Amino acid sequence: MIVDSVKKGLLSGLNTTWSLGKVIFPVTLIVTVLQYTPVLPFIINLIAPLMNLIGLPGDAAIPLVLGNFLNLYAAIAGILTLDLTVKEVFIIAMMLSFSHNLLIESGVAMKTGVKLWVILTVRIGLALLSAVVINLVWQGGSEMAQGTAIGQAAEINGTGAILFHGVIQALSGIGQLAVIVIPLMVAVQIMKDLKWLEAFSKALAPFMKVLGMKPNASMPFVTGLTLGLAYGAGVMIQAAKEDNVSKKDMTIAFIFLVACHAVVEDTLIFIPLGIPVLPLLLIRLLTAIVLTMVVAYIWNRTDRVQRKEAVYEQ
Repeated sequence: MIVDSVKKGLLSGLNTTWSLGKVIFPVTLIVTVLQYTPVLPFIINLIAPLMNLIGLPGDAAIPLVLGNFLNLYAAIAGILTLDLTVKEVFIIAMMLSFSHNLLIESGVAMKTGVKLWVILTVRIGLALLSAVVINLVWQGGSEMAQGTAIGQAAEINGTGAILFHGVIQALSGIGQLAVIVIPLMVAVQIMKDLKWLEAFSKALAPFMKVLGMKPNASMPFVTGLTLGLAYGAGVMIQAAKEDNVSKKDMTIAFIFLVACHAVVEDTLIFIPLGIPVLPLLLIRLLTAIVLTMVVAYIWNRTDRVQRKEAVYEQ
């Protein structure tokens, strides 16, 4: 049985990697190439005047643009080129925890059927709201942030060299995805065939119910929470096909995950900058729980009202 499970898991992992790779490759290629054109500097200059409204200097637009177009590592590289206080870095870290790698992560989330406007509204809305609140509430953090440089964008000249670099970066991104997704899909398939997922779903049932989801959404939920949106999307795509996870539960799960995902990596990555990472984690987690509960409550209440109206009409 294990051999059959491994075969099915490998096939599922390859299919998922192919599906997500079709999003990751073009986006990574385009954004990598744009780093070597006037486009990203233009966007940064456009955003800079808005920074003061959320308590940040104009050049803080650099890590925010890099983080939203690329990833948190690129954003941190940008942060380390600036003179910022702990409060300013904390605001940037909080914003990017909610809103980073928007193009790729939004693309893979859409593969599960979640609407783009839902993803962008939640992520960008939470990023802006958190910045405003932190700026108004926190009066400390005036000391300069600490950190160790982790590298800058490579100096590459020539159109051919830039395109080649972009292709390599894109293929590298897909390779990194495959390294995680394929073994993960094999593990999920084995756990399914051994009935472990049933026990796991039952154990999480009370928490999933509080968040307004059914137990069969537990595996993609936990995967996204610990590993990230891209990997959670891969498991959720499979779950939607095989476990009949409803569109409603997928949307609710992703509302939670777009606010709070990859909690280990996305939190620990900011430790070298000298900011308080525990509040960073707790704010993300509590925000995601409250937001998801509110959305699920409103959704369920609306469904009940519509069912009652349908009964009365009959």
